[in-house]
Amino acid sequence: MLDFRLQVFYTVAKRLNFTKASAELYISQPAVTKHIKELEAQFKVSLFERSGNKRILLTPAGEMLLQYAERLLEIYRELDYDMNLLVKQHSGVLRIGASTTVAQYIIPPILAQFHKKFKDIRVLLITGNTEEIELALLNKEIEFGIIEGISRNPQIRYEEYLNDELVLVSALNNPIIKKDVIKPEELPNYPLLLREPGSGTLDVIAHALKPHNLKLSDLQIEMQLGGTESIKSYLLHSKCLAFLSIHSILKELKNNECRIIDIKGLSIERPFKFIQHYGQPSSLTELFIRFARSYKL
Repeated sequence: MLDFRLQVFYTVAKRLNFTKASAELYISQPAVTKHIKELEAQFKVSLFERSGNKRILLTPAGEMLLQYAERLLEIYRELDYDMNLLVKQHSGVLRIGASTTVAQYIIPPILAQFHKKFKDIRVLLITGNTEEIELALLNKEIEFGIIEGISRNPQIRYEEYLNDELVLVSALNNPIIKKDVIKPEELPNYPLLLREPGSGTLDVIAHALKPHNLKLSDLQIEMQLGGTESIKSYLLHSKCLAFLSIHSILKELKNNECRIIDIKGLSIERPFKFIQHYGQPSSLTELFIRFARSYKL
């Protein structure tokens, strides 16, 4: 349905090579050239310029057209997907893994809406820390997972899904900290609650502290607990501080049970990621990932 000339232009623009584009599109190189020249005649601009060693580069007009071509291709992919939904009957079992924060605060409302739309798909959700979910994927106990952290296993394909922020949290009336802002070097002065080894959250915190010459071993760790809810409950009944996902404390902030302590010059952001095996995902996996991306949290 998309103008084939735009598909040709997009392929050449991404490869910056007419020969590679012709091989990828299964058409001759003269045909590639013909389609590009037709587009240039239509828009009355040059889309490519030649540099040394027979290399080609996009002109400013080519750069602009590439942006539009990418958007149009994505729209057509979504159109094709949504039209197929009208004629396909989706059923079966989908096994999903989710790390703790995702399982508790991100995925439940998505699962509820997914079930409303696809009642014949049975979803089985397992939870654990990032390390455990990656292992479940490698052991083929799940079709795909959603994790937090910065791990990079070469056997796993990672794809960013949603951004999150870790913030330093204290009970509202914690007597040992009255300030709203501290410096990174002050962190070792306060008792902290942290997640257990293997947690993606713990990895992210350790990585964020490095530029400030701080290690986890420098911190005053009162306890390590295996879940955000455990940490929150402990936090609200102690003098400790803890790094928690902003998604996990919205209710407590609203109820004036806790407050955020800013750390000057330190921002801890992390993406939640889809993890899959390499290769073509199952139709149910692709269906859920597309649905999750379209869901507005």
